[in-house]
Amino acid sequence: MLRTVADQPSLWEAILPEELLRLPEELARIDRLLDDPVFFTPFESFFHARLGRPSTPIETYLRMMFLKFRYRLSFESVCVQVSDSISWRQFCRIGIDGKVPEATTLMKLTSRCGSVATEALNEALLAKAVAANLVRTDKVRVDTTVVEANVTYPTDSGLLAKAVNRILATGRRIKAAGGAIGTKVRDRSRAVGRRAHELNAKLRTRNAAAKDEAMAIVKRKNAELADLAEATLSDAKRLLGNAKRAVRKAKTEAARRKVEGCTDPAQGRRRGRLVRAVNHLTDLIKATSQIIVQTRQRLAGTMPAAASRRVSLHDPEARPIAKGRLGKPVEFGYKAQVCDNVDGIVLDHDVQPGNPPDAPRLAPCIGRVKKRTGKAPRTVAADRGYGEAAVDDELTELGVTKVVIPRKGRPSKARQAHEHSRHFRQTIKWRTGCEGRISHLKRNYGWNRTRLDTLEGARTWTGHGTFAHNLTKIAALAA
Repeated sequence: MLRTVADQPSLWEAILPEELLRLPEELARIDRLLDDPVFFTPFESFFHARLGRPSTPIETYLRMMFLKFRYRLSFESVCVQVSDSISWRQFCRIGIDGKVPEATTLMKLTSRCGSVATEALNEALLAKAVAANLVRTDKVRVDTTVVEANVTYPTDSGLLAKAVNRILATGRRIKAAGGAIGTKVRDRSRAVGRRAHELNAKLRTRNAAAKDEAMAIVKRKNAELADLAEATLSDAKRLLGNAKRAVRKAKTEAARRKVEGCTDPAQGRRRGRLVRAVNHLTDLIKATSQIIVQTRQRLAGTMPAAASRRVSLHDPEARPIAKGRLGKPVEFGYKAQVCDNVDGIVLDHDVQPGNPPDAPRLAPCIGRVKKRTGKAPRTVAADRGYGEAAVDDELTELGVTKVVIPRKGRPSKARQAHEHSRHFRQTIKWRTGCEGRISHLKRNYGWNRTRLDTLEGARTWTGHGTFAHNLTKIAALAA
C-alpha cells in the first residue's frame, strides 16, 4: 500500500475543534508539497499489491521520516510524538483512532528500501522544484565532510575484546540451535576483560617518567590479547566447520521429511536460526583475523593502511579519515560531498567509502546537477582541494563559464593576478558558506553520525536528511 485515502472524516475529527486539527504553518507547507503521487513512485518496486500482508502506507512512512529528521528524533521518539500529537497525526495521515506504526516497522522499511529510494525521492523533489522555477543554478558551491559511522573509538584492545566476546556469544547461539553441540569453545572472556582493564588503567598514567614503562606494558597486554584472540579464532574455525556440517545434515533431513509429507515448522525455525548464526560467525572470523593482523602490524611498528584498516566489527566499510579538524584530527566513517546553491538547496550529495581525493569527484557532481536542472551552473566555487587544471577543463566542457577554485601548489603570476581579482575573492568568500550548510546538515538533519551500518546505510541516512532539508527549503520558497 502506497497511499492513505480517507473518504470521510472519523467521528473524532468531526467533533473536535478546528484549532486542534490545524497544522502548524511549516507542516502545512510541507503537507501541500508532499501531496503528490510522484513521491510514492520510488517505492513501487519494493511492494506488491497482492502479495504479503498489508504494509504501512508509504505516505505515512515518508511523512514520519520527515518529522524524524526535521526535529532530530529517534525512531522510538517520533512514534511517541506522532501518537501523542493530533496535528502530527493529521500530517502523517493517521486518524485520531488509528494505529501509529512501531519503531521497528520504520527501521525495517528504511533498510528495505535503502538508498535507491532516497536517491529517487531527492530526484523527484528537485524535479518538482525545477518545474516550479524555484531552483537557481547560476552559482553553486561544493565541499566535502565526514559522516561519522555509528562506532565507538576503535582501539586494538577494544576491538580484540569485542571480537572474542562476540565469537563466544555466537558459539552459544549455534549450540542452542542444535549445531556442533560437542564442539568445545573455551571461554576466554574473563582473561580478555582482565587484560583490557589493566591496559586501560596504564593508559591513564599521566606521569611523564612512567609513560615509557606504561607504553611497554600496553604493548605487552595488546600482544597477550592478540594471542587470546588467535586461540579463540582457532576454536571458532573448528566450531564453524562442524556447524556447517550440521546445517547440511539439517537441510537433507528437511528435504527427506518434505518428500514424506511430514513438515515441522518449529524445526524449520530452528534451522533458520542456525543458518543465521553460522553466517554471523563466518563474518566474525573474517573480521577478527583482520583485526589480529593489523594489531600485530602496529606492535611491530608499522601503521596499518587506512584504506583497509578495520575500525568496527559491525560496520566493515567504515574507515579512518584525517581531515585535520581541530580537536578531531581523525574521524571514522565515510566521506560525503555536498553541492548547494544560493538558496541553500542541496542540488547534489554523494557518500563514498574511505578518503578519496576531491578533484575527480567535482565534474561528475556538476554533471548530475546539469542533468537535474537542465542547464549547467554559470559559476562553480570550491576550495583548494579541487584546485587542478584538469578540473577547470572538465567543468568548462560541461558549460561552466566561471570556475572559482584556488590552485594547488605555487601559482604563476597570471594565476595569482586572477585569484586576487575582486570577483574571485568575493566568490571564494561566498563559497565558505558551504561549510555552514554542512554544519546545518550535521546539527539539524542527522549528518553528524549515521545510525545505519555500512556504506549503503550511510547513503540511506544522509539521503533522508537531505530530503527533509530540501523539503523545508523548497516549501518556504514556494510560499
